Amino acid sequence: MRLLNTKTFVVKEFLTDSDIPPFAILSHTWGDNEVTFQDIQNLETAKKKGAGWRKVENACRYIRQYKFKWIWIDTCCIDKSSSAELSEALNSMYQYYRDSRVCIAYLGDVSGVKNTKDLGEFKKSRWFKRGWTLQELIAPRYMFFLDKNWNTIGTRHSIGMGKSAFQSHIDGYSIAQKMSWAASRETTRSEDMAYCLMGLFGVNMPPIYGEGGPKAFMRLQQEIIKYSEDRSIFAWVASKNSRRERGLFASSPLEFASSGHIGVSGS
Repeated sequence: MRLLNTKTFVVKEFLTDSDIPPFAILSHTWGDNEVTFQDIQNLETAKKKGAGWRKVENACRYIRQYKFKWIWIDTCCIDKSSSAELSEALNSMYQYYRDSRVCIAYLGDVSGVKNTKDLGEFKKSRWFKRGWTLQELIAPRYMFFLDKNWNTIGTRHSIGMGKSAFQSHIDGYSIAQKMSWAASRETTRSEDMAYCLMGLFGVNMPPIYGEGGPKAFMRLQQEIIKYSEDRSIFAWVASKNSRRERGLFASSPLEFASSGHIGVSGS
């Protein structure tokens, strides 16, 4: 695992779990000119990335006030030019968020939220519509939401999300219920709609970009049933415009949209 030093902006690799220091983690949606692993090797290059660099700099500045020396940021802590490293990171991402001491969720399209009673714009944020941010919402033990000016909006608890679906409570929900949480979310790459759910279901599989969303999602369900006897995985409804031959498995989380009420069955 690589972590970014919040003072020097130097990325350091930690090879064993016992070596990993306490760290914070950033959750965000990608924009233009994100700072990559290659960029961060030269700060002059990184600083030329404009909004991408300001995001890195502000995340480090924000978390330093809580005395964190290290932070994990997906854009610059993963060498995406290495397919092996990318695969490892995608399979480990849920664990990264779970093991972090605190997660800061940066909502770059939200402003003007003065208190937790004024959450209309907050709830419309793109952050709540992306596939990858679902696990980033659930896995961390502590989470702060920040607006585009890096002002604190609140915590999961203070904005009314409670604790029921987070961390240790996640196992109490059925497969169908967890799938339904992702039904309205989207990813840029169709395959990522399956890959972003691996951690939520505690399974691992190699990402194969180019296989297509339905095939990736089928592989995900095949991995899930290897470890679970919960038959709610079959509680999906085919999309009306579906053109492929139907088997036992759904084509996407969207087909679980009406299954949020179905509890664990068959275990």
